[in-house]
Amino acid sequence: MATETPTPGGANTNLGLEPKIAGLLCYVPCCIGLVFSVVAAIVEKQSRFVRFHAFQSLLVHGAFVVLWVAIVAAQAVLAMVGLGIVSFLIQLVMGVAGLALLALAIFMMIKANAGEEFELPVVGPMARGWV
Repeated sequence: MATETPTPGGANTNLGLEPKIAGLLCYVPCCIGLVFSVVAAIVEKQSRFVRFHAFQSLLVHGAFVVLWVAIVAAQAVLAMVGLGIVSFLIQLVMGVAGLALLALAIFMMIKANAGEEFELPVVGPMARGWV
């Protein structure tokens, strides 16, 4: 579900950026988005748009970290039991999950740059409640 943001064009945030750019930066891959989201969640008080994207990004990254830890633990258990080939198949699942996260990040960057507060299932309503 997408909603248009009532943020006037060119209005700055506490971060000194336009809201669309700040929202986009929350989803940049390779830990940049994660770090920016933490900073935006702490510092940003002016723009609900940026805060929404920061919290949603943090929730998505958190879910991915939990998934990654679970997969690594499963691989360790399987390696100890002697099922290394199954561990390799689980690694392929992790690769697919990583590609899915990259695709989601690109999609959300496009939505944020368009000025939309696109709510992802499960984490979107949670993020909306924290704004």
